[in-house]
Amino acid sequence: MNVAELLERAALLYGDRPALVFGERRWTYRELDAAVSTLAGGLAGLGCEPGERIALHLPNCPEFVLVYYAAQKCGLIPLSINVTYKAEEIGYIVGDAAASVLLTANSVAAHLPPSRAMPTVRHHLNVRDLASLTGKPLLALDRDRDETAAILYTSATTGRPKGVMLTTANIVSNSYATVHHLKMTPEDRGLCALPMFHCFGQNAIMNALVTAGGLMVMHERFVPDRFVAAVVEHRITILYAVPTMYILFLAMEKTPDFSSVRLCFSAASTLPADVEQRWYDTHGHWIQQGYGLTETSPFASYNHEIAFRRGSVGTPIENVEMKIVDPEGREVPHGELGEIVIKGPNVMRGYFGNPEATVEAIRNGWFYSGDIGYRDADGYFYIVDRVKDMINVSGFKVFPREVEEVLFRHAAVKEAAVVGIPDPVRGEAVKAFVVLQAGAQVEGDELKALCRQVIASYKVPESIEFIDTLPKNPTGKILKKELRRRPS
Repeated sequence: MNVAELLERAALLYGDRPALVFGERRWTYRELDAAVSTLAGGLAGLGCEPGERIALHLPNCPEFVLVYYAAQKCGLIPLSINVTYKAEEIGYIVGDAAASVLLTANSVAAHLPPSRAMPTVRHHLNVRDLASLTGKPLLALDRDRDETAAILYTSATTGRPKGVMLTTANIVSNSYATVHHLKMTPEDRGLCALPMFHCFGQNAIMNALVTAGGLMVMHERFVPDRFVAAVVEHRITILYAVPTMYILFLAMEKTPDFSSVRLCFSAASTLPADVEQRWYDTHGHWIQQGYGLTETSPFASYNHEIAFRRGSVGTPIENVEMKIVDPEGREVPHGELGEIVIKGPNVMRGYFGNPEATVEAIRNGWFYSGDIGYRDADGYFYIVDRVKDMINVSGFKVFPREVEEVLFRHAAVKEAAVVGIPDPVRGEAVKAFVVLQAGAQVEGDELKALCRQVIASYKVPESIEFIDTLPKNPTGKILKKELRRRPS
């Protein structure tokens, strides 16, 4: 079993169909697999043993796809590195994973630490070196289903990031589940402007499209106008986006033409209910939310398998179980809040070199997500917030998302993020950061008054700060830890 067999199968079944487009560069499945096989021979010639790590420090580019599958073919483990990280962060990850090979590109190479700071790396490569890195074409090696096939480092809320080890079985099963639930076919065309170093771009988009035999149009980064134009040019059928992107589309002066799109998919963070409703009112169909984490490959649940339910992340995908538990790990009744735990073939092998964190995260086969939610009587799951983001005001629990949803109701509010800040009397106080729609104006007192009409007084923001933009990671997730660090 090998992840690269997804590509080899696609080359056999859909050889002449388009597989990858990046600007003027394009490959059919037959051409892509042939290029990958030759590159795999070159990587094998470096003398690395199967199981060694190859660090991919690359922006979205065809070379990411080529090297990812070439590494899989010869048994190397792709180690994806966030290209927005600085030298110290990269040095830690490369050292922690003991990478033997590092591949970068000119556009991001300046972020790397000096070679002496990465002593495990024996081969430093640039994408310009790949043309000469050729060898006898290789077919995918047979790998055990439970061997590590990829490592992706999580962006930690506190402390150092952890290396999530995904097995061959994790990735292959999740790719097939994605194809099944999204009803993907070779006729589908997806546009990926989300980072390939993230699990969403790498597995839910790239590996799933390859499994289906569909076309992936790749952009180096998300540029709204260019993205919208590409949807029309390539007749995109699946819109892959995160909530921030949907908010930007809705704010455009001219409504984008998404008439070719059959499915709008959202993941990576929770979609505000107001955005969900406005999208339906504008485009005539709902955004389908997926839920999961890097540790779950990432797909864990989907709305919808049977019937769409607004505001929900749906029901568990095939062969996956989910439940809501209390702090002692006991399942709670329908409608009660607790932590979401997940079990199935999508759950990671563990954290690389960190057995303590692995034991803490996976208990009796269940992965503890750190997400607070509830399940309704029909088995649909709803996300309320992250355990670590919960605010404690004089012993009362405040879930930031509940407050954010109220703020979103005001027409002037484009984005909102709520955090807890230290309070000498109550322990924590609620603070909101708000980004306004272009040209809109509103006073903080007006937003507080709106909140008082809907939620308990202890949940109403003590203070509201208006800012131009919210800090986000490359997938659009709001970085609340940075908001908490801002001076009051």
